[in-house]
Amino acid sequence: MEKLIYFDNAATTFPKPEEVYRKVDHILRNVGGNPGRSGHRMALSANRVVLDARDSVARLFNIEDSSRVVFTSNTTEALNIGIKGFLKPGDHAVTSSMEHSAVTRPLKVLERINVRHTKVKCSPEGVLEPEDIKRAIRPDTKLIVITHASNVTGTINPVREIGEIAREKGIKLLVDAAQTGGMLPIDVEKDNIDMLACAGHKGLFGLQGTGFLYIAPDIQLEPIKEGGTGGNPEMDVMPNNLPERLEAGTMNTPGIGGLGEGVEFILREGVEKIRRHEVALTDRLIKGLLDIKQVIVYGPKDANKQMAVVSFNLKGKDPSDVSFVLDSSFGIMARVGLHCAPDAHRTIGTFPQGTVRLSSGYFNTAEEVDFVVSAVKRISSL
Repeated sequence: MEKLIYFDNAATTFPKPEEVYRKVDHILRNVGGNPGRSGHRMALSANRVVLDARDSVARLFNIEDSSRVVFTSNTTEALNIGIKGFLKPGDHAVTSSMEHSAVTRPLKVLERINVRHTKVKCSPEGVLEPEDIKRAIRPDTKLIVITHASNVTGTINPVREIGEIAREKGIKLLVDAAQTGGMLPIDVEKDNIDMLACAGHKGLFGLQGTGFLYIAPDIQLEPIKEGGTGGNPEMDVMPNNLPERLEAGTMNTPGIGGLGEGVEFILREGVEKIRRHEVALTDRLIKGLLDIKQVIVYGPKDANKQMAVVSFNLKGKDPSDVSFVLDSSFGIMARVGLHCAPDAHRTIGTFPQGTVRLSSGYFNTAEEVDFVVSAVKRISSL
């Protein structure tokens, strides 16, 4: 059987820790019931799975009250809840030119109700300067929405400094941690984060269809969907208390349990250990690609200033063709195109063709990096 080399961890991490597979299998086979919907033992067991996962997430991100962790289907849903649930007509938001469509599209839609926003231009390497954020703030600015790290270039943004500016101005900060949760140290208190949106299926090693939104105690969001919550069935509207206010409908218990187990794996391994490994792989990959004459590497080109996300192109070759050959001839899984972040590609000068994106993960090896580099070198000579 052909050996496949998976370098698309920025989309979804693969493989998962064995503990995650075992946890999900156990829940599917033995837990069964709906959390918070019944009083029988299986429903109570399901409720315990969700509560334990909520507590694990809170420990990893230094969240004092785990009830402020709302489970979602992905980062996109979390960002939509945070943006649409917070901003009101007449409000202004500040964001950057390196954001994912999960930020840019909700903000665009809110223009219909007179919510305005300013996109702060980043450098061609995807670097965002806090002072540029400060200059974009207006008297009606209520929210700053920033990606912690770009999914195109991996560039890490100075979230703590931006958070300090937000606190000083009395503005709330919503951070998109899809590319950093579980891979960079994040402390919602020290980093001045008011809302934190994160995927379960990326750096937290959980399943697709999972994510969460943390909401600070002084923020009350309007729900973007209504329905059953198990509690308060007599009410015609959503309750005010979290997490029920923003968790309408049956929960994805197996997925949430897997997410919680992924977080426990991170807590045991240590974020610092995970980060060291990914920095080493990224440094090796960048240096190897830069040694190939025809390769253009985008972003900081510094493993300490970016996540394990490396975008590149080969001069004279379409990125889609390069990605196809990587897969079909070498068994290397990469992602190609605009990566749901067209603004980011406009910023770095790769719109509309996009780039080939290689994203290693905790379970990749130096030998795999070397194989990927050799494959790109061979394609460059074709």
